Amino acid sequence: MSYRTADSLPPVTLDDVRGAQKMLTGVARVTAMEGSRHLSQLVGAPVHFKCENLQRTGSFKLRGAYVRIAGLLPEERAAGVVAASAGNHAQGVALASSLLGVRSTVFMPKGAPLPKISATRDYGAEVRLHGQVVDETLTAAQEYAAETGAVFIHPFDHPDIIAGQGTVGLEILEQCPEVRTIVVGIGGGGLAAGIAMAVKTLRPDVRIVGVQAAGAAAYPPSLAAGHPVAVDNPATMADGIKVGRPGDVPFRIIGDLVDEVRTVSEDELATALLLCLERAKLVVEPAGASPVAALLSEPDAFEGPVVAVLSGGNVDPVLLQRVLRHGMAAQGRYLAVRLRLTDRPGALATLLGVLSVVDANVLDVSHVRTDPRLGLTEAEVELHLETKGPAHCVEVGQALREAGYTVIG
Repeated sequence: MSYRTADSLPPVTLDDVRGAQKMLTGVARVTAMEGSRHLSQLVGAPVHFKCENLQRTGSFKLRGAYVRIAGLLPEERAAGVVAASAGNHAQGVALASSLLGVRSTVFMPKGAPLPKISATRDYGAEVRLHGQVVDETLTAAQEYAAETGAVFIHPFDHPDIIAGQGTVGLEILEQCPEVRTIVVGIGGGGLAAGIAMAVKTLRPDVRIVGVQAAGAAAYPPSLAAGHPVAVDNPATMADGIKVGRPGDVPFRIIGDLVDEVRTVSEDELATALLLCLERAKLVVEPAGASPVAALLSEPDAFEGPVVAVLSGGNVDPVLLQRVLRHGMAAQGRYLAVRLRLTDRPGALATLLGVLSVVDANVLDVSHVRTDPRLGLTEAEVELHLETKGPAHCVEVGQALREAGYTVIG
């Protein structure tokens, strides 16, 4: 399979994005713009959410996938398309292909969440599970394309993909013409590049801020070097922006048009996801919550009105449970402690009485009596507690120690 380099591909223009917008009429939803009172108070200016988590397939990916596949020649459509993805791109390609009557094959990692695998199949794709990580899956998809002649649909590194994602930027300007700052998550860069191209061409005064997870932040070193630089072993819960190397095509656009790229921690991502769920009543995946995490980390750094792009909502329920618990812990609303006590009748009841006095809600108790680490008369208890904030966590720990318990974690 031949792959054209970034220099050999045509540039993305505003006309391309406008053409993509016409093509997507009746296909992609014009997603809602919702205000956030809580973030507006923190920033000191209006903050709005661009809710691509409510897009068909649960993310913005349908936009670019449809434009790319719709632009194929008849003989290319006849050969079918192939993609590699752990979730959002897979579903976007599957639905776009079905709508256009094109056969699609999607390679997904063996460990991909079952709901995402099921959804991709339901949208009409043949799903093949291969490899443990996306890089292995990507290699398998490219080999399949070379063997069969199917067209490989890259998740971000193609002008048609970027033009499709850029329609989000046109909608933002239409829905919030007074916008001063747009904050958007960055993985490979297709969404940020498309938004920047559309918005900066029409409104060069609007500031574009990209956000990456600190454990998968390939853009800061790449921008410093002046060319894409790979990050070894990217690690983050935000799988939607867990990309080890910027795309060549979006990198050029982001380098020219995106004003700043920030990074956020895992704790900040978890806290942002929790805020979206509790305050905005929106289910957002960690990658989609990255702009909110940036706003929470330094609210004074953003001139309003601000639009935060919630890029996706396809979060695995198992991951959601873990992330919410992590977010609650980061806010001091969840506390896990392990301690030792004398193994005698009533000892656990006495311990729970201490917790009752300090108003800590016990969610779960794990009681271990037989372990080589324990003395003959000892037991170990692990408690999961609902607490009321960092000060309350300190109060709980102090109360346990004052009652004579040895807290070991």
